[in-house]
Amino acid sequence: MTTDNSSTEVEVRRDASGLPERFENPGLAPHQERMADNDPVADKRAERQVVILFALSVLGTIGFLVAYFLVPPGETVASMRLSNLLLGTTLFLGMFSIGAAAVHWAKVLMSDHERQEQRHPQRSDEKVRAEAIAQLKDGAEDSGIARRGVLKGAVVTALALAPLSIVVPLVGEVGGDWNVSKFRHTLWKQGKKLTRDPSGEPIRASEVTVGSVFHVIPEGLRDEELWIEEKAKAIVLMVRIDPNDLTEREERKDWSYEGIVAYSKVCTHVGCPVALYEQQTHHLLCPCHQSTFDMANEARVVFGPASRPLPQLPITVDDEGYLVARSDFHEPIGPSYWERLK
Repeated sequence: MTTDNSSTEVEVRRDASGLPERFENPGLAPHQERMADNDPVADKRAERQVVILFALSVLGTIGFLVAYFLVPPGETVASMRLSNLLLGTTLFLGMFSIGAAAVHWAKVLMSDHERQEQRHPQRSDEKVRAEAIAQLKDGAEDSGIARRGVLKGAVVTALALAPLSIVVPLVGEVGGDWNVSKFRHTLWKQGKKLTRDPSGEPIRASEVTVGSVFHVIPEGLRDEELWIEEKAKAIVLMVRIDPNDLTEREERKDWSYEGIVAYSKVCTHVGCPVALYEQQTHHLLCPCHQSTFDMANEARVVFGPASRPLPQLPITVDDEGYLVARSDFHEPIGPSYWERLK
């Protein structure tokens, strides 16, 4: 049993044959007045709140520009963290405040009367079209933007400045370094020792036991002028696998040393650092998008979106037993789109 608006009971059977042909329109709920609708003091207070939010957006955008120009990332981890913190905080303030201001304005200042009209053909007659234009004008008038000068100024200023936090960094890159061929080369070269990250301590082959994992950087990395950028390209993960478990092409058999293999840590999908090694399966997992590489089979992709294996660093040992590079990587490191440069 069910009850319609007129409190008349209607029997509804499983086959729905008892349903009425049409349901009565329940209409709109009674409109509830807001404080700002009847109290001028509340209305001005709400307007000030919206203005403050827009002003916070302006301050956020200005703060972003100041941080962008006066607090560059620098060459130390601390300076990079400070720059990212300031840029992120001010960008959030600028974008969030402008959104919060728009929402608050719509909820407390704009008309909240619900209106309904019957559907009719898309093309209305001239009379209806004229009425629609008149209603749009009435809506603009009802929003109060014309008579709220301070609010209008805050909105225009916030909207005018907000895009700068996106445009300025983009424009700043126009004159930057676009020599993408640098990604084809790293600090690795013949005779360069493999050292522990971050200590820079050279590694002897005898120290690398089966199943062990080493995070590796080139010797003398800290002596480079742009060592952070160079490290981002040269980071390597080295493991020792039972030589009987290794699958190597004939031309690459001298790229490893007694089961010790070294591969770029930069994922060939979007460049995240891969460092999650599973000893039993010899699989290396990228934590960002779960691309999985088989370290025992030339780091080939066994799962995930990566489209090519990790580049292998050819290694050997020197006269003192230290692990050294035989050469640089033989292919560009990082995301696979760098292959277009080949």
